[in-house]
Amino acid sequence: MEYGFVVLGIVALLFLSMYGYSYISVAQEKAKMMKERQMRKEKEELRRERRLRHQAVIDEKVNKIAKRSEEIQRELKLLKEMKESQKVS
Repeated sequence: MEYGFVVLGIVALLFLSMYGYSYISVAQEKAKMMKERQMRKEKEELRRERRLRHQAVIDEKVNKIAKRSEEIQRELKLLKEMKESQKVS
């Protein structure tokens, strides 16, 4: 009877170790997937930040060009008015 419990304990330990061994591969796969997902998120975040910085630079250049265009239009209008005022005189 004593040896029966020992054998039963060894068999139970064997099954537990087999279950643990098979679960390790599943746990490793899950950890690998989580790590890949995290890296993908980080890359996407970096890409988004880079895109936002680039868009800010583009917006700044467009605003400068628009201001300069308005300034040129004002100067042309002023020159046109000066030219007309000289013709009238």
